[in-house]
Amino acid sequence: MTGPITAGVDGTDESLAALAWAAREAVRRDLALRVVHAWRFQPDTAPEVADREAQERWVREAAERAVATVTERHPGLTVTTDVLEGRPVETLVEAAAGADTLVLGSRGHGSVVGFLLGSVGQQVLAEATCPVVLVRAGDKASSEVAGHEIVVGQQGDPEDSAATLRFAFETAAARGATVRAVRAWTLPPVFAYSPASLKLLDDAGGLEPYEKKALADALRPWRERFPDVHVVEHVEMGSAGQVLLSVSGRAQLMVVGRRAHRTAVGARIGSVAHGVLHHADCPVAVVPHD
Repeated sequence: MTGPITAGVDGTDESLAALAWAAREAVRRDLALRVVHAWRFQPDTAPEVADREAQERWVREAAERAVATVTERHPGLTVTTDVLEGRPVETLVEAAAGADTLVLGSRGHGSVVGFLLGSVGQQVLAEATCPVVLVRAGDKASSEVAGHEIVVGQQGDPEDSAATLRFAFETAAARGATVRAVRAWTLPPVFAYSPASLKLLDDAGGLEPYEKKALADALRPWRERFPDVHVVEHVEMGSAGQVLLSVSGRAQLMVVGRRAHRTAVGARIGSVAHGVLHHADCPVAVVPHD
């Protein structure tokens, strides 16, 4: 059973944009929408909401106002709302476990709760088991128009990028959009070559043809599964982050894969996802590898 599109809200403009994005996506894909407002009691806040009961009431009213905006715009959409007290990271990661997609604002600094994007948002990105979409405050439905592409980064072997490509093709199919699949490559150091790798390069006719073949091989099963989705294969020399950002102006959504890295201070997303999240103007989907 497919889970709902889940939006995390905290009353900020960024989270309201994320909620609007999530509602449109739920309508397109005929899924339910779940709205989650995670909060923690903070006694050292404004006097009018300084006690637990008043603070919870403030949070619930804020959630109800946010939900009202999408139910008015999408009257047929099934929406559930959960106001959950607890640590934002744990609450949102748990919400992601039952979701098709988790949608968050790209930044947030609410007066009572604020978790998007900052250190909490990065932890959610690193630990969520479903795709997480980050949406900026200025996002508008008008950006989801014909001619604006779903840009997806492809790296490694086909199995490494299967989840990322699946998400991109499913989203493109629901929107009638083109998929631009981007594979970036750089010259490896001389010591990285082995007899086996040299033979593969020789058989392919060089580095760039090899990369083009690798992208085509990765895309083949998704082209077959989604024959109506138009695909542009984009192979370019350069760092993955730079190449993806160079085509971000034509994107209505960018999709990147994620391998979380464990450090002494917790999980961290990779440098490519981190760079795209901070510099792309369009929404960005971060998809965990299967």
